[in-house]
Amino acid sequence: MTDSKLSSKLTQNLLEILDDEEYYDVTIEVGSGPYAKVFHSHRVILNYRSPYLKRILSTNKKNNDETLSHIKLSNISPEIFHILLRYIYVGDLSLEECGALDIIKILVAADNLSLQELIPYLETFLIKNRANWMEENFDLIYQTCFKTDSFMELQKYCNDLISKEPNKIFDSLNFSLIPEKLLITLIQNENHQMSEIQVWERVIGWGRAQNPDLPSDPTSYSKEDFNALKNTLQQCIPFIKFRNLSSKEFSKKVLPFKKILPKELYKDLLEYFLDNDSNPNKKSAPRIVKEINFKTKNIDSKIIKFQHAVLISKWIDKLEITDNMIIPYEFKLLYRESRDAISRDGSGGLLHRFKKFHEICKNQSRTVTVIKVKDSNEILGGYNPIEWKFDGSYGVTKDSFIFSFSDDDIENHVLSRVDDEAKAICNDLYNGPSFGHGDLYLCTTFGGGLKIFCKKKFYERQIIERNDALSLEFEVFQII
Repeated sequence: MTDSKLSSKLTQNLLEILDDEEYYDVTIEVGSGPYAKVFHSHRVILNYRSPYLKRILSTNKKNNDETLSHIKLSNISPEIFHILLRYIYVGDLSLEECGALDIIKILVAADNLSLQELIPYLETFLIKNRANWMEENFDLIYQTCFKTDSFMELQKYCNDLISKEPNKIFDSLNFSLIPEKLLITLIQNENHQMSEIQVWERVIGWGRAQNPDLPSDPTSYSKEDFNALKNTLQQCIPFIKFRNLSSKEFSKKVLPFKKILPKELYKDLLEYFLDNDSNPNKKSAPRIVKEINFKTKNIDSKIIKFQHAVLISKWIDKLEITDNMIIPYEFKLLYRESRDAISRDGSGGLLHRFKKFHEICKNQSRTVTVIKVKDSNEILGGYNPIEWKFDGSYGVTKDSFIFSFSDDDIENHVLSRVDDEAKAICNDLYNGPSFGHGDLYLCTTFGGGLKIFCKKKFYERQIIERNDALSLEFEVFQII
């Protein structure tokens, strides 16, 4: 049984040790330049409390001439380090009086010092007590938490906010500071309550903010001004659903920026809206797809052909098979099993077969996986619109799907969209791409081959009649 009076005495003694000016054996120089500060500390405590500092001290032994061990930490401010050093000594961390920005700095510093037990505590405190601040400064939170895999709770918070309440990010005072990758994710999100013209205006505003020297009036833009804005927004424009605009919105808001649109896209939109004026009942298409070079017809694949890519592109955009799509997305090859996999070590034992797949595809979004079935004409595959994490979690999305082609005839296919969006993507720690819970799953056999499992669990239907098969080859493409 612990007596609080006894533990408080221990805490007091440890703080006295921290403030000791006689028996310390380590000096820690924190910060840089005129703001640097030197702290006194004790090797035995640092060794047991911080794995990071222990590693440094192990290569920085105290010399026989009694010279003190010295550590430099230039990337942490003295104020933040003082808070963490007190925690290292007495396990005390009071956050109520700390501003949210200081807590973020404490979180990053705790990760640097390998104080792993602190990270979930700090994340939970931020989410429960500083949610409003985080929404207003979402750009900072997003960029901070995705720099490392340590901040899983904050990453989940960000992904949930992006998925469920994207308007809070669109309306943030710091919206112009969000990274391009996040902007594209927001544009694609179907949950925002904004009209397409509002999305377009936000995108233009974001592009202008990245080019602060641009005039406020586009009629005053030079050729160089338009080129600068075009280069900034070239990855975002393909995801704007221009056909959801009215003719008036297109004329007033888009035409002044026509020079930043790809030529084929501009021509297609012009024809569409001229025709739309004469036919007000014309159905609006979900998206104008990206202009790419017709070399895409020679898609870099050993499994699928151009006609497969066109059909998969229609499925991504939720178009009917009969809808016209002049030019599909670009399918950029990220991974090919026969080219990239590491299957065996020098002794002949199996390595982590999918290690290279994980390295290449981790954090990649908008990917299409295609699998060639061994001894068969079948092609299987799936689309994952969100990032692969490979952390054992489920990825949540309502836009993923799996499919099969039974031969080169694209008419002979099965499309199965996700039924339970909470279990859409399985970020398996050790195996290959996995959709649902075995709806489409690729793993290694004992003999070193690749086995495919297909069962109906969290998708609409089973994509092949049998439950398993062997894979001859698989590829992963990013949709651009």
